[in-house]
This record gives sequence, C-alpha cells and structure tokens, in this order.
Amino acid sequence: MPEPWPTELRLSKDKRTLTVSFDTGESYALSAEYLRVVSPSAEVQGHSPEQRVTVGGKEDVKVARIDPVGNYAVKIGFDDRHDTGIYSWGYLRRIGREQDEIWAQYLRELEEKGLSRSRRR
Repeated sequence: MPEPWPTELRLSKDKRTLTVSFDTGESYALSAEYLRVVSPSAEVQGHSPEQRVTVGGKEDVKVARIDPVGNYAVKIGFDDRHDTGIYSWGYLRRIGREQDEIWAQYLRELEEKGLSRSRRR
C-alpha cells in the first residue's frame, strides 16, 4: 500500500499556521511555533536522541517560506532564520497525528529546563 500523499499545503495569511491535507482525508493544522520546535533539523534533533535540543522562545515565530524538496518533502524557513529542516510527507503526517502528545511533552521539557515559549522571559 502506498504512503499517504499530501493533497494540499496551505499557509494562513498571518503565516502562523500550515494546514497539511492528505489523500487519506486526514488534515492537520500545524502552528509555526510547533513546526519550528519539532524541526527535523540536526540543529534541533541532534545526531542522536541524547543530543536533541528543547527550543524555547518561538511563540511568535512565523513561516517565511516553504520550498519543495524533490517530490517527498518541503523545506520550511522561519522568520528567525532557521531553515535547515526538511519535513518529509511522512514526518508531517506523524507530527500531525501525534501533535497532542508531542506538544504536551514539549511543554513539560520547557518547564523542566526553566525555558519559556516567549522570547521576553
């Protein structure tokens, strides 16, 4: 069975929400902040689970651009100049499906590390 394929990527006018829809009927609204803090880049994920970084201060981040990468992914650039994450269709689907759990874990990590979603803290 083929992997689900995106049918639409729609960035909101305020550049704070990317909605990704798949040919399975699934659709996920992903905030720019969420996409930024779960970026699949080595800068965020590291090269092993132990190297993963909890990124704070991204509450106000916006998507600056979305560039296709072959036919399997997009590269998302943010207005904080982070632009090294390549978001495969499978990764976007997974972080959409698991958004509640991933976000809850992120908020716990921020608290444990004394970090904030806001830059002004």
